[in-house]
Amino acid sequence: MLRKKANGAARSNRMASALSELGTAAVDRRTFLKRSGLTIGGAAAVATLSGGMVRRAEAAGETATGEMEIRKSVCTHCSVGCTVLAEVSNGVWVGQEPGFDSPFNLGAHCAKGASVREHAHGERRLKYPMKLVGGKWQRISWDEAINEIGDKMLEVREAAGPDSVYWLGSAKHSNEQSYLIRKFAAYWGTNNIDHQARICHSTTVAGVANTWGYGAMTNSYNDIHNSRAIFLIGGNPAEAHPVSLLHLLKAKEENNAPLIVCDPRFTRTAAHADEYVRFRPGTDVALIWGVLYHIFENGWEDKEFINSRVWGMDQIRTEVARWTPEEVERVTGVPGSQLQRVARTMAESRPATLIWCMGGTQHTNGNNNTRAYCILQLALGNMGKAGGGTNIFRGHDNVQGATDLGVLADTLPGYYGLTAGSWAHWARVWEEELDWLKGRFAVMPGAGDEGKDRLMMNETGIPVSRWIDGVLEARENLEQPDNTKVMVFWGHAPNSQTRLPEMQKAMGMLEMLVVIDPYPTMTAVLQDRTDGVYLLPASTQFETSGSVTASNRSLQWREKVVEPLFESLPDHTIMHKFAEKFGFADRMFRNIEVKDGEPVVEDITREFNRGMWTIGYTGQSPERMKSHMQNQHTFDRTTLRGVGGAHDGEFYGMPWPCWGTAEMKHSGSANLYDTSIPVAQGGMGFRARFGVERDGDNLLAEGSWPVGSEIEDGYPEFTFAMLKELGWDKDLTPYERRYIDYVAGFADQRPNQGDDVGEQSQTGEIDSDYDEKVGGVNWKTDLSGGIQRVAIAHGCAPYGNAKARAVVWTFPDPVPIHREPLYTPRRDLVTDYPTYEDKTFWRVPTAYASIQKNDYSKDFPMIMTSGRLVEYEGGGDETRSNPWLAELQQDMFVEINPSDANDLGLRDRDTVWLHSPEGGKIRIMAMVTERVGRGVVFTPFHFGGYFQGNDLRGKYPDGADPYVLGEACNTAQTYGYDSVTQMQETKTTLCRIERA
Repeated sequence: MLRKKANGAARSNRMASALSELGTAAVDRRTFLKRSGLTIGGAAAVATLSGGMVRRAEAAGETATGEMEIRKSVCTHCSVGCTVLAEVSNGVWVGQEPGFDSPFNLGAHCAKGASVREHAHGERRLKYPMKLVGGKWQRISWDEAINEIGDKMLEVREAAGPDSVYWLGSAKHSNEQSYLIRKFAAYWGTNNIDHQARICHSTTVAGVANTWGYGAMTNSYNDIHNSRAIFLIGGNPAEAHPVSLLHLLKAKEENNAPLIVCDPRFTRTAAHADEYVRFRPGTDVALIWGVLYHIFENGWEDKEFINSRVWGMDQIRTEVARWTPEEVERVTGVPGSQLQRVARTMAESRPATLIWCMGGTQHTNGNNNTRAYCILQLALGNMGKAGGGTNIFRGHDNVQGATDLGVLADTLPGYYGLTAGSWAHWARVWEEELDWLKGRFAVMPGAGDEGKDRLMMNETGIPVSRWIDGVLEARENLEQPDNTKVMVFWGHAPNSQTRLPEMQKAMGMLEMLVVIDPYPTMTAVLQDRTDGVYLLPASTQFETSGSVTASNRSLQWREKVVEPLFESLPDHTIMHKFAEKFGFADRMFRNIEVKDGEPVVEDITREFNRGMWTIGYTGQSPERMKSHMQNQHTFDRTTLRGVGGAHDGEFYGMPWPCWGTAEMKHSGSANLYDTSIPVAQGGMGFRARFGVERDGDNLLAEGSWPVGSEIEDGYPEFTFAMLKELGWDKDLTPYERRYIDYVAGFADQRPNQGDDVGEQSQTGEIDSDYDEKVGGVNWKTDLSGGIQRVAIAHGCAPYGNAKARAVVWTFPDPVPIHREPLYTPRRDLVTDYPTYEDKTFWRVPTAYASIQKNDYSKDFPMIMTSGRLVEYEGGGDETRSNPWLAELQQDMFVEINPSDANDLGLRDRDTVWLHSPEGGKIRIMAMVTERVGRGVVFTPFHFGGYFQGNDLRGKYPDGADPYVLGEACNTAQTYGYDSVTQMQETKTTLCRIERA
């Protein structure tokens, strides 16, 4: 039974009244939508009546109120990148349709996408700045907010240093806003900045990038059409990315591709599977090695591919040999005969794609999981092929872009890292004085190796997963000058993080807490304060313009649909206000025009185009992106390649790497590491980023190269010295040649295209270091793009041509191994597969063995895992504030197997307490179902507004409380962090369930 609620009171259902009219008179679609009220929220409910299909948007015609305009935007929920056609009349968003021309969604929307208009105009939004005074929310002006917040931040900066203010960014920001907030943090003087990717796919980025070069989805949703088999582990696209499932089903239908789903829970995706593999949570590595065991035993691996393009597979063989079918079943619970069948299917159905999501990443050994998935694909030779690859489904609409743009505690934009060379590169891009930037950062005297001073500019910050420990941990235990004292939640829901009881405590200890968001988020009510909290209303992405990167690395441009509503401001405008307050706006925006207080978005795009050479974010100019959106209909729905028209031969959205400058018109790269096409058309080998040899072994590709390459073998990354050795330096233009001198430090000013560049600025006779310094300028730091252009002209990938490495010698586990979760019920396996020793990294002490040594399984016998629902997204604040979605799912629940329910004396819909070993507890509804196996329970993570049985609705600002509230499952989630990235563990812990 569905009960729509607002402020706790049931109200009538407009859909019911609309349906009643259908029985008495003929009603066309638009009349139906008007009468039901759905014209203001999209067709979320209509989808259930029409099979999810609504008609193509008609040509806009003149209405009684004026001319109707159609503006193209992109859905603000998951990473598929569905086009939204917004119907706007006199500046008012009056209706929406899905984009039929979009290669990604082809006219489809899920419930969330069909109702995004409600996200923009929703009545539960923050409408004006507020602060907490005496426990009551008080309306203030923007000037008051910026001045009060800014004064406090400057006070904290002076007393405790810049690292004591934490700037938490967002996967909901556009690329331009993401870039700007990372630049803002640099100008403030801290690396204490991060975003949602830390707690969703940081282990993917680390594991995948350290296997073959780039840490992103290698192919695309569309390319799954070419797959002959689909291996899906730790993902549930039917609910998390519903439109993506259409691409999987196309491969099933047209290719007869078997779908193998490995998951502890029988999900809605598993319902489509040809082979469902239920395994114990936290045993992914053992499961993958169990599959590889049969592949190696039967000689089904691709030996030629491994010999020419993979390093370290022999060490993998040694580890896999230990995982006999008997041992795999002991650890995972999966019979050896089933994994043999899976292995045979994968061997006989190539190319096969491998898909994963957060079920595989959110573990203490998540980096091991992601590398094991990659190794399986390398062993089968499925990489660099249409229909193959690792299709890693990202969660939020721009979590890929925000990660690429460096909203992370350990990198600058483009994954440049925090080394001196990386900072020098971005200082050149920003035309900033490097010494001035250095002066913005703190120095810890005698805190580095051998007692040397530690420049915090070069140190990774505290990740968002651990910000609470930056507050709670004793100062002497932190590897930064002082504790975190001010926290800024800029587009991030706190209930998406674990250890909420400790987070509540940390929020109370802060000197100030700031929330910048279209909706108040659970931050507004989780903290138990009476003052020192500010809520600033950010505009939605429909009230501004800019680019967004889909999971497949394609960039799409959003048009502004409407002007900012209420007193909300775009995020980049708020950043400019703070920069003015802090006195560095003139520096930060020296190359970005600011009109009426709002930075020009296209200028921000062009600035990051000038610097992000590493991953090829340089060729996607605003003009090219806008043109791609206007010409969506000209791109093939499977290959994404333009067929005639303005973008013939280009890939839709110019998926990175899109090499060189926009003037080069590189096509973008649809499938990474594909050597069957020229580099100029999107081909490449594996990236040469790990050196040229290891232990006497060659790390460069052998007998393998992209089609058309003039170097017919492996080669290292390109530098000017390499161009000169090959004799290709003569292909550089005078402008490019002089720019290389400038980057090397042998020119006082950067050259302009129109300058007289006939002579070099220096010669080796004048400076003995000239040849060495200029020769060291490489494809990543050459701001002219000349090195990339020349390398590609000769058929070579700028980043080299190497082998993927199956063994990552820089990680705690060079060969991925199974390690038991910290909270494991299998005490018999702890001795054989122990966790890590406690250590301090990412500035904070991190516990492993000291937790695992305790046996919690007797008092907490159930394994708890978590995941997504189709109705809600992320922390759920905006989607639970959407009446069309709120009606669909109103109760927070825990799935429990009938056998366990019977043992506990529970029935479906009973209210229960779920207790955590760390003391947290949540009061929720039991859902008795066989979707989970015995001994395992599942909870969704989108709920908030209750805390350990207490209803917090009264703590929200008036009118800003979501329609649906519920306990956050992360109140009961426990400690646990990945050994490389500090990814939180949410997929396997322990709990106890009791009747409430």
